[in-house]
Amino acid sequence: QVQLVESGGGLVQAGESLRLSCAAFGSILNINVMGWYRQAPGKQRELVASITTGGTTTYADSVKGRFTISRDTAKTTLYLQMDSLKLEDTAVYYCNYMRRFVNQYWGQGTQVTVSS
Repeated sequence: QVQLVESGGGLVQAGESLRLSCAAFGSILNINVMGWYRQAPGKQRELVASITTGGTTTYADSVKGRFTISRDTAKTTLYLQMDSLKLEDTAVYYCNYMRRFVNQYWGQGTQVTVSS
């Protein structure tokens, strides 16, 4: 089992930055992919960014060039640097770890609110 705890969310104005963190507790053996998802009110949860153990990153088109995903070498902490935030980035952001591309673990989520 893996327990994930997100932090760093908050209320910011458009154009500002936030950095989300996700701390992993428990066994991270065979964790292949780590990622950040978000869910806005009335919308489905969507992938924001992911990173493999090899360091390959993937971003949603809506955040390319603005968000950067990274992790520590031990895979115990995952980050999401969010720059030039827009109103449409408002959502609950969830950390996700995937083991052997099958088992998934989720954090409790952290609220990000971008105001004008």
